[in-house]
Amino acid sequence: MADQLKKWRTYEEVATYLLNQMAEEFGLEKVEADQTVLGLRSGTKWKIERKGIADGGHRFVIVECRRYPSSKLDQEEVGGLAYRIIDAGASGGIVVTPVGLQEGAAKVAAAENIITVILDEKSSSTDYIIRFLEKIKVGISGELKPTGSLGRRLIHKDGTVEDLGEV
Repeated sequence: MADQLKKWRTYEEVATYLLNQMAEEFGLEKVEADQTVLGLRSGTKWKIERKGIADGGHRFVIVECRRYPSSKLDQEEVGGLAYRIIDAGASGGIVVTPVGLQEGAAKVAAAENIITVILDEKSSSTDYIIRFLEKIKVGISGELKPTGSLGRRLIHKDGTVEDLGEV
């Protein structure tokens, strides 16, 4: 159980880090940690996992991370997020998941301005595959060990090539 909690927490932290790195692509300035927002219609308080800030804080989106590596998010879960968005007065939402949404959930997401972000469950802040808004971004860390040599050439405006030797 503790191992699963750690994996879930790490997934949420990595997702937040990557969303902050790519915030501009979502129309956001930043993504903040969990907080409580007031339901404007219901009067209840909602604990939200992350809050994406836009327009100098005048607009926000609710961000939820669901590390379910073997099942797609269902309509009920995305519907719950849709209601929290409406009740809190958010302009939309982002749901981060390793495997995506079921058909009904995808319809709810499309209707309620919820962006689906697919992030592999084993991702780290440096090694990841993330898909969103018809984009795919990949992070790979490691060591590069060149084998061979690197040559330098200078190409002049007149098209003549001058060999400058190896580096």
